[in-house]
Amino acid sequence: MEASASSLPLHGRVAIVTGASRGIGRAIAIHLRSLGARVVINYASNSAQADQVVSELNASTEGGPTPPSPHAVAIKADISDADQVKHLFDRTEQEFGKGQLQILVNCAGVLNPKYPALVDMTVEDWERTFSVNTRGSFLCCKEAASRLKRGGGGRIIMISSSAVGSLYPGYSAYAASKAATETMVKILAKELTGTGITANCVAPGPVATELFFAGKTEEKVERIVEACPMKRLGQPDDVAPLVGFLATDAGQWVNGQVIRVNGGACV
Repeated sequence: MEASASSLPLHGRVAIVTGASRGIGRAIAIHLRSLGARVVINYASNSAQADQVVSELNASTEGGPTPPSPHAVAIKADISDADQVKHLFDRTEQEFGKGQLQILVNCAGVLNPKYPALVDMTVEDWERTFSVNTRGSFLCCKEAASRLKRGGGGRIIMISSSAVGSLYPGYSAYAASKAATETMVKILAKELTGTGITANCVAPGPVATELFFAGKTEEKVERIVEACPMKRLGQPDDVAPLVGFLATDAGQWVNGQVIRVNGGACV
């Protein structure tokens, strides 16, 4: 039996989650739907994974496998491309109605799996990292700031990284790209004064996703686990509830903040 609408804190609200076909983004999309939100599953390339998430979210325990109107839709867009980001927001309004979008969670990001030292990094690798992680955050924030519903309940949530604080060797481009996003969001929160829209960053530490495991040896992973007071890697479901809290009315007094969620592994 599904929870009644009155018990769902995000009932009727529309959320875009970028990078939602897998990993942390997928867990966030599923959690927001469990709180009652209608969700846009944004993806850059893997339509099969995105469609699978949509299928799961649209499955109904009552009245058949498909609800009368969809709880979730998949929309392809590369967030580093301004036209595609505009298309993402346009399509969201077409699917769920203009003026209904209240939540943006930007989880899409890239990390060079070779973890090169700065001196060994190519200009192309550096620019690619900033193109997606920083430019993409800017483009998504820019659209959200002008399109999210005013008057309360508007939420901009960027997924950053605890690497900004831990400063691991090999993470110069990645950590710098996320640090730029954190600074931007803190300023954006002030610029949105009077709109009822909050802007925050959630910064996970090491989380067991494809992005994390890429390029790491088993020994490297074990060292990271040992360095964590909780003696394990984070899981996507460790991050999603915090994002859910910030998206609800209960999180309305949290604004312009960077919240590290890492089990104590990073400062």
